[in-house]
Amino acid sequence: MAEILKRAKPLAVNPLKASQPVGASLAFLGLKNAIPMLHGSQGCTAFGKVFFVRHFREPIPLQTTAMDQVSTVMNADDNVIEGLKVICEKNSPDIIGLPTTGLSETQGTDIKRLVRDFREQFPQFAKIAVVPVNTPDFTGCLESGYALAVEALIDVLIPESRTAGRRKKQVNVLASSMLTPGDTEAIKEWIEAFGLRPVMVPDVGDSLDGHLVDQETTPLTLGGTPRSEIESMGESAATLVVGRSLNKAADLLRARTHVPDYRFDHLLGLDACDAFTLALAEISGQPVPERVDRQRAQLQDAMVDTHFMTGFYRVALAADPDLLVALGQFLTGVGAQIVAAVAPAKAEVLASMPCAEVRIGDLEDMENMARAGKVQLVISNSHAAQAAERLGVPLLRAGFPQYDWVGGYARTWVGYRGARQALFDLANLFLGHHHDAQPYRSLFWADGPRQHEIAGASPGALVPPAGPGLVGH
Repeated sequence: MAEILKRAKPLAVNPLKASQPVGASLAFLGLKNAIPMLHGSQGCTAFGKVFFVRHFREPIPLQTTAMDQVSTVMNADDNVIEGLKVICEKNSPDIIGLPTTGLSETQGTDIKRLVRDFREQFPQFAKIAVVPVNTPDFTGCLESGYALAVEALIDVLIPESRTAGRRKKQVNVLASSMLTPGDTEAIKEWIEAFGLRPVMVPDVGDSLDGHLVDQETTPLTLGGTPRSEIESMGESAATLVVGRSLNKAADLLRARTHVPDYRFDHLLGLDACDAFTLALAEISGQPVPERVDRQRAQLQDAMVDTHFMTGFYRVALAADPDLLVALGQFLTGVGAQIVAAVAPAKAEVLASMPCAEVRIGDLEDMENMARAGKVQLVISNSHAAQAAERLGVPLLRAGFPQYDWVGGYARTWVGYRGARQALFDLANLFLGHHHDAQPYRSLFWADGPRQHEIAGASPGALVPPAGPGLVGH
């Protein structure tokens, strides 16, 4: 069990974390015909939108209540009610996500009361779901904000029911923030291989996977999980929970619907993939498909091919807790050593990290720990590029944001194929930055071989130069 080291300084240097409102917005962006509206200043929303646009390289629908100096001091309730009214009139979304920010939380906003006031004043918009969630950005990180939004979504949209198992082929999937659009697509294919139909919540693989559409612009999300699918989750045969950060959301879903669940910290590496595959076989009552067996054999072969490179590979990690543990367990499973592990916020799952200690901190902490551990590779988001350059080691980009690497958002990490590709990437980075030791040259040997004759030596013989104690006459 890893020791969790608390933050040791009063400020962040080279920050690692993204805020809770950004995480909550990401969750709402995985829903169909939805739009997040952040309750805060315009700058709060603009900052998050820049992150999303640079990471996904797609237009991102975000709105704001635009709190200014007057509403911040006096009252910003009207900003929320008027903002909801305008969005409902102009865009008619299915779902509006309403995360708070540090500014509105400091003001003391009761966001749930404001939604009730909106319902009373504008009953004509009763069919539009509004999901309020408290996500102050002065605590937590992207992962915790995302998890709070998923929990709020279940609380608002899923009623109490006793119809579990009515849809025998339907399974719910609560997808953690560590999963990329490529990951969610791979998980859906994995589940469908067993003859099951997944309901992903949220489904960023459908809304943020980067695909061209006919519309030039749209104020709402282009894809994602439909509201009707979310409301039917109480009829599913089982729930698959990927990421321990979603445990509270999973507890709420199980309490509301009595649908049995299977929980996984991550789906990266052979053991994790085997557990998920066996769960799908149990739920479906079907044998493991041949193609899944073949993918497993391919991963095993890749482990054999790369073990000379991954064994004792010294790696530094900096990421949100779920992703940090996933990478850490995967790397130690193939023989690597974790010399630095840094998370932006404390979480229960960090105790499962396979190293001596995990520090709650920033990228400066990671850099210092990595230098002390003679690191050979850094795995983190794009903000770690300068730290890796100073350390003189390569950076494997993972997590959010990735703004200097095209297609990073679409990469697949999960499953047998995802783990196989990760092993190949690790091995190639090792080979590309591995330098053989310089040959030893004796003090009594010249810079290069030279030929000369001395008494008793045959013509053309190689002899050492004269040195201390070897001076010839």
